[in-house]
Amino acid sequence: MSCNSSVNLSFSFLMFLFADGAVAEIEKKIIEAFEVFDHECNKTVDVREIGSIVRSLGCFPTEAELHELLAKVEEEEPTGHIHLEKFLPVMTKVLLDRSYRPIPEDVLLHAFEVLDEHKCGYITKEELVKYLTKEGEPFTQEEMEDMLSTALDPETNSVHYRDYISMMIVDET
Repeated sequence: MSCNSSVNLSFSFLMFLFADGAVAEIEKKIIEAFEVFDHECNKTVDVREIGSIVRSLGCFPTEAELHELLAKVEEEEPTGHIHLEKFLPVMTKVLLDRSYRPIPEDVLLHAFEVLDEHKCGYITKEELVKYLTKEGEPFTQEEMEDMLSTALDPETNSVHYRDYISMMIVDET
């Protein structure tokens, strides 16, 4: 075996170890997020929690994409619960492929500005609820409550969207 072959083999082995360590780290994060919602400690979660788990891992799928993901991890006969052993490999691939990335800040800002008819830098709670429950891909009541609990300024009962976007931005590093 030549020196170059030895170096190439060593480099390949190091890359394999690095990739294996990276996968182990990703799997650890997925398991930790899953366990937050595994209230009975039986390695299952309610199917309705999957969106929250996926978002807690920095992924932001549309409802259609979330349904596709659920189809991959649900049992043949849906039970209303998702097992970690089925979720882990699917979610690991999602994270490795960097699927469901967050919407860029400028796109979010533009979307809010379109909704802000008076160009005042905020949207009232009533306007936001109307837009997010009656238009496009509607939010569920739970999603609406989650968003309002974070986004709503209790003093003005409105969402100052530039501040809200700043809170939502995920650091890609």
